[in-house]
Amino acid sequence: MDYITVCGLEVHTELATKTKIFCNCTTEFGGEPNTHVCEICSGMPGTLPVVNKRVVEFAVRTGLALNCEITQYNKFDRKNYFYPDLPKAYQISQLYLPICRNGWVEINDSVNGGKKKVRIHEIHMEEDAGKLVHDEWTDSTLVNYNRCGVPLLEIVSEPDIASADEAVEYVEKLRAILQFCGVSDCKMQEGSLRADVNVSVMEKGAIEFGTRTEMKNINSFRGIHNAIEAETERQIELIEDGGKVVQETRRWDDSKGVSTSMRSKEDAQDYKYFPEPDLPPIELSDEYIEGIRASLPELPEAKKARYISEYSLTEYDANILCSDKAYAKLFDKTVEITKNPKDSAHWIMGDLMKLMNDTQTLPENISFRTESLGEIINLVNSNKVSRESARKVLKAVFDDDVIPEEYVKANNMEMVSDTGAIQSVIEEIIANNEKAVAEYKEGKDKSFNFLVGQSMRALKGKAPSSEVTRILKELLG
Repeated sequence: MDYITVCGLEVHTELATKTKIFCNCTTEFGGEPNTHVCEICSGMPGTLPVVNKRVVEFAVRTGLALNCEITQYNKFDRKNYFYPDLPKAYQISQLYLPICRNGWVEINDSVNGGKKKVRIHEIHMEEDAGKLVHDEWTDSTLVNYNRCGVPLLEIVSEPDIASADEAVEYVEKLRAILQFCGVSDCKMQEGSLRADVNVSVMEKGAIEFGTRTEMKNINSFRGIHNAIEAETERQIELIEDGGKVVQETRRWDDSKGVSTSMRSKEDAQDYKYFPEPDLPPIELSDEYIEGIRASLPELPEAKKARYISEYSLTEYDANILCSDKAYAKLFDKTVEITKNPKDSAHWIMGDLMKLMNDTQTLPENISFRTESLGEIINLVNSNKVSRESARKVLKAVFDDDVIPEEYVKANNMEMVSDTGAIQSVIEEIIANNEKAVAEYKEGKDKSFNFLVGQSMRALKGKAPSSEVTRILKELLG
């Protein structure tokens, strides 16, 4: 029996505001437990929330970037549930009139080939809950309320995703768009972008969807991919063994590659939603929406198309450079300095990404001056440093954010421009390698390459290889 995977995602992203959604507490990551908390976000009686206008702006900006309709009259609702990380025993969210509806993101169709649109059902604003910390040593559970009230957008897709690969591509594109819009840093390792994954399977040719399960708060692309693959396989095996899939919430353990049942899956009615009485509706004018639309930056797909048409980059290179805001920002600045897009792309995707991979550095943690890479490339192209020396300079820039030209001078890395000095070194190499010289004159090209290598080593890489080759050929006749 052939089965089809049906997947929908609820992606939660923390917004890059300085304060929380309904109070003035900081949204800064970390801090001692329960220090970023006030009477409002901890749910003290008699307190009243006030909407952070930047949250509304960021929600509209996101909706426009994701091709959504903006709900000009929207409001908040109470989502009631009892859990220790929610001090008010309810969450302020949006159900009946969410701020954005009916958007889409285009991805590759893994089943039929070509492109497809993953429809976005809605985007709504809500507040985050706290964090439970389980201490195995004391057999206790502690709660940290610092995260309570941090503003979230929940981006809810339709069940249009047909594979784990499609799900990862969809989240990757969402992440890039959110970054480029400046609404979120999308640091998955800090939980500022995480996904609830809904999965079901159905027989090929069937009309009705199968029973779905949900796995919550997955915060890595690898986790999303593996969770969908494993849950698809689990459901198929269960059905073929004569069992039934139960609608439930499951916990995904990425280290073990398995999920376990947590609780039965709630529906909307279980949360007893009702309009939030402490917050008035939000009314957005046409002028307000169009002002935000006009302020949108160049988005990833548009930037990628420009890189291909204007700079003649390959689609692969453009995809990589537009996959993260940090890469695109660095590339744009490097091209501005070098006027050489291909060199700029080559250095970023080659030497820089190797350094990042070796040190497990994420793009958002690149800390050196954006001008530095372009300055290094210009030093190479003006024959002031060799390619080998430039790699050493890049390593110093990457590690310690040095100024390239200053580092080159301080470490005596400038190219030797005195032809006489170069020739003097090469003459010494020839005199000390009579065997290699004789073999070259007998027609062995490898011996010539050896002499070039010895000359470059003696010159410590500070002479142009073309000049070394020219002088060596002249001296050998």
